[in-house]
Order: sequence, then C-alpha cells, then structure tokens
Amino acid sequence: MQTSDQPILRDIVLVGGGHSHVGVLRMFGMKPWPGVRLTLICTDIHTPYSGMLPGYIAGHYSYDDVHIDLGRLCAFAGARLFKDEVVGIDRANQKVICKNRPPVAYDALSINIGSTPQVQLVPGALENAVPVKPIARFNQRWVNLLDRVKTHAGKTTIAVVGGGAGGVELALAMQFRLRNELSTMGRNPDELEFHLFTADADVLPTHNPGVRARFEKVLNERGVVLHRDAEVVQLDGHTLQTRQGERLHADEIMWVTQAGGAAWLKNTDLELDSRGFINVGPTLQTTRDAKIFAAGDIANLTSTPLEKAGVFAVRMGKPLTKNLHLFVQGADLLEYRPQKTWLALISTGDKYAVASKGSLGFAGAWVWQWKDWIDRRFMAKFSDFPDMANEMDPNAKRTGGNSTPNLALTQEESLQAISAIAMRCGGCGAKVGSTVLSRALGNLKPVDREDVLVGLHAPDDAAIVKVPPGKAMVHTVDFFRAFVDDPYIFGKVAANHALGDVFAMGGEAQSATAVVTVPPGLESKVEELLFQMMSGAVEVLNDAGCALVGGHTGEGRELALGFAINGLVDENLDGVMIKGGMRPGDAILLTKPIGTGTLFAALPQLKTKGRWIDAALESMVKSNRLGAQCLREYGSKACTDLTGFGLLGHLVEMTRPSEVDAELDLSALPLLDGALDMVSAGIVSSLQPANVRLRRAIRNQAEYVNDPRYPLIFDPQTAGGLLATVPGEKAEACVAALKQLGYEHTAIIGRILPQGEAIEPIVLKG
Repeated sequence: MQTSDQPILRDIVLVGGGHSHVGVLRMFGMKPWPGVRLTLICTDIHTPYSGMLPGYIAGHYSYDDVHIDLGRLCAFAGARLFKDEVVGIDRANQKVICKNRPPVAYDALSINIGSTPQVQLVPGALENAVPVKPIARFNQRWVNLLDRVKTHAGKTTIAVVGGGAGGVELALAMQFRLRNELSTMGRNPDELEFHLFTADADVLPTHNPGVRARFEKVLNERGVVLHRDAEVVQLDGHTLQTRQGERLHADEIMWVTQAGGAAWLKNTDLELDSRGFINVGPTLQTTRDAKIFAAGDIANLTSTPLEKAGVFAVRMGKPLTKNLHLFVQGADLLEYRPQKTWLALISTGDKYAVASKGSLGFAGAWVWQWKDWIDRRFMAKFSDFPDMANEMDPNAKRTGGNSTPNLALTQEESLQAISAIAMRCGGCGAKVGSTVLSRALGNLKPVDREDVLVGLHAPDDAAIVKVPPGKAMVHTVDFFRAFVDDPYIFGKVAANHALGDVFAMGGEAQSATAVVTVPPGLESKVEELLFQMMSGAVEVLNDAGCALVGGHTGEGRELALGFAINGLVDENLDGVMIKGGMRPGDAILLTKPIGTGTLFAALPQLKTKGRWIDAALESMVKSNRLGAQCLREYGSKACTDLTGFGLLGHLVEMTRPSEVDAELDLSALPLLDGALDMVSAGIVSSLQPANVRLRRAIRNQAEYVNDPRYPLIFDPQTAGGLLATVPGEKAEACVAALKQLGYEHTAIIGRILPQGEAIEPIVLKG
C-alpha cells in the first residue's frame, strides 16, 4: 500500500496494459509526480510483449520471459492496479465504467487496449476460429490448442487466416513447436498440415519485395500451403470458404486479420475511424475529448496514419507520459512525430530471423540473436527495477511539507489542498466533512432487515437493532490498515475478515458498524475513495445478509477500515461452534490456503509475482459463510477463522480449552502460490516474530525446524480460511462437500489426539 504525506489532487487512469502504458508506469515510478495518482485498469495481471510472443509459441521462451508483471510494475510505480474489464466511459461525469466494480473517476484518461479481431464480421468465425488478439488473452487459447493437437489422433490440419507479419510469424512458430512436440512423443511430425490464407496477392504486403520473397521461400520449404488472393468470407463449422469459392476443412483455425476497436468504444461518442479505432491528434488526445488520450494499436493518428506495429506503441510511451504530465499541469502539450521507417525483426519459427526496414532486408541466425538481445533488454526494464531510495539525488528538491504541487487547480481546490497539507484538527475536527460523507455513502444500499429499526440512512446518532426472540447476540470487532492499493478490494477483504468470527461460531451476521480512517485531500478524492471502499464492503455485507447500520469516519495518514459486527445464534447455543469443542479422533480441516502474511510482506519489496498476489486476494475475498454452514452439517463442534495469530497460534488456543493434543501434518498444508518461495527467501510479516514465540508449544520442533513449510505455520493471515474439526469418519465427505462449494483448497491437515503427559500440545508430522 502506497502512502504519502502529499494529498492526491489529480487522478490519471490508464485503461489497458499495452506497450505504451507500461512505459508510462515505469517512467512514473522513476520520477513520480507529486499530487498525481496513477491507476491502471486491466483484465490481466501479466501483459505479453508482442515482439517475443512468436518465440514463446515456438518454445524458445518461458511464460515469464515474455510477460510483463503488471502487479510488480504498478508496485514499483506506486500506481493502483484494478483488475477488471472496462465496458464504457461516462464522459459527462468523468468516470470509467467497469464490469464488476463501481465506476472509477478520472481527471485524465488514457486508453491502450490494443486491437480486437473482428471475427463477428465473418459468418461462423466467432464460433469456430481462435483469435490471436487481444494478445493478453491469447496464452490460454494457445495452451488449449497445444493440448488438443497433441491428443488429436492422426493428421491435423491447421489454418492461419492473415498474411501479414503476425500471421506468417504465428504459422511458422506454431509449426516449429508442434513438430517438435510430436517428435518428442514419438509421432510423425508430418501428420501436421499448415495452410496460410492471405487476402492480398503476397504475404507481408507492407514490406519490401526482397523480404516478401524470403518468407515465401521459407513457407514453401516448410511445406506451408499459401493461399493468395484468398479472403476468407465464411466458416461453415471448421470449413473455410474464400470469396473465390475455395473450401478447406481445418481442425484448428487461427484468426490474425481484420482487427478493429473494442465494441464498447462505439457507445462513448468518441470519434472512431471506419474500423473502430479512436481518432487522436498529434498530442495523442482524442479528437472529441481533450481529457482522453489513446495510444498503440487502438489509436488512429489522424495526422499520420500508422501501421499497427508494436514499435509505435512502445515509442508512444514517452510522449504520452510527457503529455499526461503537462495536461494535469495545465501546460501546452507536445506533438508526437512518428518515425517514417522502422526496423522490423521477423522470426521464422526456428532461431532465425529476417530484418526489414524500408527497402532494406537481411537475414540470418545472427539476426535472431540480435533480436533476442534487443527483446531481453527491453523486458529487463520491467523486471529489474532500480532501488529508487538509493537513486534519489540527496540535493534534489522534493515537493512536500506545506507546499502544493505544480498542478492546474481551481481556487477552491487550491484552498482544499492547502488545508489537507496543513496541520489537521484532532478530536471531532478529525471527522470527514458531512457533505462529503453523505455524498459518498448516499448511493450505498445496505440490505434491509426487519430487525434493523434505525439504520444507516436515518439521521439519528445511533442505530437501533432488535434481537429476535430465541436468539442471543454475538459481538466481534476487527480493524486494520489497507495493505492493497485497490480500495474496493480492500473493502471486500476487511468486511470478510470482520465477518469471519461470527461465521466461525456458527452465527448469522445481523448488523455492522464501520470505523474508517481516510487520508485528507480534495473533497472529491476523499468522496471517491470512501465510495470505492464502502461499495466493496457493502457487497460482502449484503451477501451475508448483514446490514450496515452506521459508523464513524475520520482522517488519518493511512487508509484503514474496521467493523463491529453483531451476529445471532440460538440462545440455547444449538449449532454453535467454539474453540473448546475438539474431541480425540476428530480430523483437522483447513478451508483456504495460507501464506498471505509473507506474500504481502514481499509485495512492497517487489519480490513477489502479480499472479501470486491476485490469487491471494481471490482467496481473501471468498466468504467463509457457506463453509461454516457446511462444517456444522458435518458435525463440527470446534471452529475458528485464521487471522493474525497464524495457524499454530489458533490451533494452540483451540487445544487448550478442549484439553486435547493435536497432530499437524506439514506436508498436507494448502499453500498460496508463491508463499513457499517467499518464506524460503526469508521474507516474513512483521507479526511473524511474535507468532514464532509459540514454537514452545511444539513437542518435536527440532525435527521439523528445517522443513521449508515450517515457517508458514506462524504466518499471520488476513481473511483466512476456517480451521475446524469434524468427526474422523465424516472428514472425507466434508472435504468433498466444501470443495463442491468452491473451497477447492480444503484439506485434512491433521488429527486430534487425547491429551498426553507432555506439556506441549502440538506434534508435527511431515
């Protein structure tokens, strides 16, 4: 979680993780702009570099070699990463509309989402072809296709539609890889048959005749059947039909042509060209809205039409960064002047490449090695980050204290900025303003409950909640600071974490009171932050049937959120699960993987991978409600949710009141991806040392202290899973039921033993 003494005054939102935007993020990380917050909205955590994608398909590179980790890049840049799909823009209110989260406000917006094959324009293509773009989503399609071809008996015919550089490289890379795969399996590689369809008279129509001739020779030598002047106009199942009437049945059809803009852009009223790309002027601003920029393939530079090539997207990164900065400063923008010719290095599947620049063309294995050196050097910029604390010039002037950044602000915004930077009042003066609060919370719709008599939107000072007849009240409270930069996701995690105690006891959540701390800043920014965070929280509370009935919101340096939760149980305690309910012979179950402490300790150190953090967050936002119900149905009498004390701490506090011992199987522990890597690297949470003191509760710790999983039993969890026991004879059926409910990592991690003579209650097994 990024924190700063400087209030946020302007929001720049980047839609898409394309080549231009990764350049913006890196340059922002190298030199942040005081008062400006960068937010990336992207459907993927890793974005592929198009220049290396053919090499990945051919098997020369690994997945990580060719993908930029947007999670690490955003952490380096101090930018927020929102994982979601953009479906529209509300230009009037300056908000980006997302598929699965609240709208995101912007002061400046940039779009770099690449192009999308318009497969819907050709009858049957949408259902039967595999589009290569957007390339960020291509990997899973390629993996699936690779598996299908390897398991397909006999001859396999593959058609590639599109004779440009992308189609030619793809066909040759796929052929090289698949022939190797079949040879390794002991099958005849000649079972593969490749066809390349181009609507033009030649392949690579934008390149010089010499380059075209080289590739036509390679295609011929490799046995790729080239179909010229063969525009595919229909797919009847897996049969392609060209405009001239030629027909070919193919087992797999790859689509690398007729690219255009995303469909949702049509509803933005931005000016688009005939193919749906966004028209932009020389400053990369859209022609109809100066607050919106576009770059890369999605942009149509009206002053100088460009080929859709990755080189332009990469080189747009620097002028885009500069103009976004100038825009929020209210200064004149600079014109982007693209180069007239550029170097294209096109691979032939094997480690051989052809260079093309204007009328020049040359080839060789050395060209591939040159290309490999260029590509790896480019990718290193987004993986080998400098330590900016050590890079800072000690004599450099920093913006801070009581100064305001050089941004274009209205008079009212300037006054708010000065107020936010200056010493703030304590006591009641530390409250967030009532107008901001009412606007931020006004659109929240907490679930209605008949037993909530006075709730969130009433003007009263406190809520009034009725305890239904036959019920007893369960009270719990949790509060912690934000550890992730997405306030919507943080709101979800915080609500799940707070509800966990009620669910673990077998209770029904009834009402919640929130306690919120937000950094001071412009009223609009505070309002937006509150709305994003509480929207996530209310979604979780509503799903649990828990009504948000009120709370307190104050100012502080860091964003933080907590809830006091009221729950209901049967007043006779029927169905209640308590920590002292373990019995000898019970099996110990854990419903979620562990490792959140070490992963989020590694995040600010840029040691973790974005996909590891993404998977951890997916686990953390999963509610324990259904899991607790399932455990009760299978006879659980003892349950708790894993939080800050870690697995060992919670297990020990359950064995003591139960007067039992426990055997814990280290080899059975479900772990989050990357957790083992991070603790092995010595990265642990700040709470870990306190938790490690409980090692004295382990009877045979000396035998397992060097086990790589050993440190993770002390790892503190946030919104962790349920640690519970069920009768041994019901354990396997309970695990199967929990997995059916979506707790796919549920595992039996040990068993309960009668209490022995030793004072240490825990025995490890591995």
